[in-house]
Amino acid sequence: MIGPAVKSDQGWAGKAPDSKAWKGRRGRSRKAAAAEQDRAAGGPDRRWVDLDGGRKARASVELKLLPRTRRIRAYLRWSDRGRSPARYLGEVHHLTRAENLAEGWGFARAQNLLAEADSDSASWAKNAAVRAVMRANRSRDTGPELRMRSLLHRAGLRYRVNTRPIPALRRTADLVFTAARVAVFVDGCYWHGCPDHHRPSRQNSEFWLDKIAGNRARDQETNQALVEAGWRVVRIWEHEDPVDAAERVAGIVRGITGR
Repeated sequence: MIGPAVKSDQGWAGKAPDSKAWKGRRGRSRKAAAAEQDRAAGGPDRRWVDLDGGRKARASVELKLLPRTRRIRAYLRWSDRGRSPARYLGEVHHLTRAENLAEGWGFARAQNLLAEADSDSASWAKNAAVRAVMRANRSRDTGPELRMRSLLHRAGLRYRVNTRPIPALRRTADLVFTAARVAVFVDGCYWHGCPDHHRPSRQNSEFWLDKIAGNRARDQETNQALVEAGWRVVRIWEHEDPVDAAERVAGIVRGITGR
């Protein structure tokens, strides 16, 4: 069942945000709107909410601008027997609608407002047990990652989310501080082989061991390529305390920029 939402106390400073940060494209079709939500949520199977009586509904994230306070708020909305309930998720502060929608979905996941899909027929995972592991080990917008973003923004630091530090290099960092040339990666304990918390899959174990080893090798290649290009790479495990991680990142960025 849908539970209570958590409120964020962040806000926009100065002038109001540009409409591209929150407003949808005018005249778009329902299909285009649904595709936009699917991309932001990480797939159509990640947009379900539980209703009473064992029912489910597909939800969407709605962005609203509060003109007086210049704040953009994200809400989770769905349809239920002719009604359109909504839950407040929090405030978002990115420059584009796509990023703000993605953060809204991240808030919904962090607040446990979302349910599993009705069917797993489209999943590439071998069985229900493997699918459960994959769902439990998200690669982005985890709760600790969102909390760290919030703390950094509140500390006055600005960054880009899920961006390539070097456009020509197909490696995406979770946070990019362009002026300081700092790239931050929040590594999931499962996907990146955390020495403390990684638990290998018991089924098809050889495949997954090779997969994780490949991910770790790719991480090292990414680090080397960015360092050679003049970037500072910061890697944080998702199990690390968000407050400590944010302080660490802020110290590095401010140490470089002198602010």
